[in-house]
Amino acid sequence: MKSLKIAYRTLLRSKRRSALTISLIAVGVAFVLLFGAFSGSFKSYMVSQITDSMLGHVQIHHLGYVESLDNMPLDKNLKEEQLQVIEKIITESKSIENYSYRLKLSALLSNYENSTNVRLNGIEPESEHRTLPLLKSRILSGTSEIKEGEVVIPEVVSKGMNLKVGDPIVLVATNQAGSMNAINFKVAGVLGIISGPGGRDGYIHINDARKLLRIKGREVNEIVLRLKRLSELHATAKSIKGNPVIAQDKLEVHTWEKLSPFTSISDMLDVMSISVQFILVSIVLISILNVMIMSIYERIKEIGTLSAIGTPSSFIASTFIFEGIILGFVGTIVGVTISSLVVFGIGDINFAFGRQEAIVLSPVLMGGTVVLVTLLVVVISALASLYPALKAARMNPVEALRS
Repeated sequence: MKSLKIAYRTLLRSKRRSALTISLIAVGVAFVLLFGAFSGSFKSYMVSQITDSMLGHVQIHHLGYVESLDNMPLDKNLKEEQLQVIEKIITESKSIENYSYRLKLSALLSNYENSTNVRLNGIEPESEHRTLPLLKSRILSGTSEIKEGEVVIPEVVSKGMNLKVGDPIVLVATNQAGSMNAINFKVAGVLGIISGPGGRDGYIHINDARKLLRIKGREVNEIVLRLKRLSELHATAKSIKGNPVIAQDKLEVHTWEKLSPFTSISDMLDVMSISVQFILVSIVLISILNVMIMSIYERIKEIGTLSAIGTPSSFIASTFIFEGIILGFVGTIVGVTISSLVVFGIGDINFAFGRQEAIVLSPVLMGGTVVLVTLLVVVISALASLYPALKAARMNPVEALRS
């Protein structure tokens, strides 16, 4: 403890240098924490939008369906027997909260003047809304409570064909046997787009989808699962994949990460976060190392005197190490304070990303991140002080006093 007091007094003697070093460390810490808070908020928002309004957390398909999804295949549907097996697996899992069935298809949409291709999801509205609680928030006009004979169209189709809620349309689809079928529908709602697969899909009632495709029975081609906790994503997916019935029935299990292009953006943000932390380590290392080495050269005679009167080398070394730790710790406290004030002062941020508007970020400083950064800075400060400390401890007292 005596060496700690001496280290503290020494830093007070060089107030300007100590303040400059602390400010450099504080800026680095604040930058790391603020970057983590904003990038983490952005990731959480996008993951929530993707999983809670479009993809769900986990999806189950027939083997090879996802690879051929662009062609909207109808020869890889899940039959009644497979659905019964899957339902048993789902009900036995304690981590699954809700699930919904989808029958996806490609159709030709006509307003009697023009026509365009559209991708549709045949859904059971109640189970779909329980599985995707944010789906309703994407409705720009009309309703998402789809009834038979109604369709919710994506915004791009609404604008391109000048369609409004209540307008009549015709959907034409080709079934697996190559037979075409057309049914009249009414536009019930317009759906805002979102980045990723399925972001431009429309919705109809699953019974209408079966009528269009002339499908009898409970045939579907996609099962969407919602978990109670997103933290159980990989464990739940692994558990379902590990069920021998899944492989036996030629089924595939995909997490949202495998289905969304946002995963690459998320990975890029993680890499950037690591890079920022590396920059922080460099700032701390160089700052502490420079201060400690300069301190040794200024205090050569003092170190020589301490050695000459029999002061243990370990005591001298610990004094310098404590100086570095104090600088790192105080700099971290200042950095955490600055970042907290910035986050509190800015509050929620609204911005647009791609074609998505009114994105709201609510940055939060995570306690775990603050503790991790604090430990990282303190450890690096101690390591940066180690070389100057050993240099001071090994200094020859006679040569030190002569200098």
